[in-house]
Amino acid sequence: MQAAHSNEIPHISVMTIRTRKFFGAIALVVLAATWALVGMALAQMPWIASSGLLQAAYYVVVGMGWVLPAMPIVSWMSRPDV
Repeated sequence: MQAAHSNEIPHISVMTIRTRKFFGAIALVVLAATWALVGMALAQMPWIASSGLLQAAYYVVVGMGWVLPAMPIVSWMSRPDV
């Protein structure tokens, strides 16, 4: 048995940063659209729709909330090529 392969091909990244940014941008648009539609649907619930103050707080929280799931996508997109 051979102990080490001296003629191994070095690891080549399958996706370049340009490709990751393309797919990441698509994922971010899908995330934002889905987040907005679900947020608007949930805002129609009677216990939220009945109070203006509760609606304002809800929209602030939901409006900022999409950033948390977007952070890993942006981090993956900006990872440098190896």
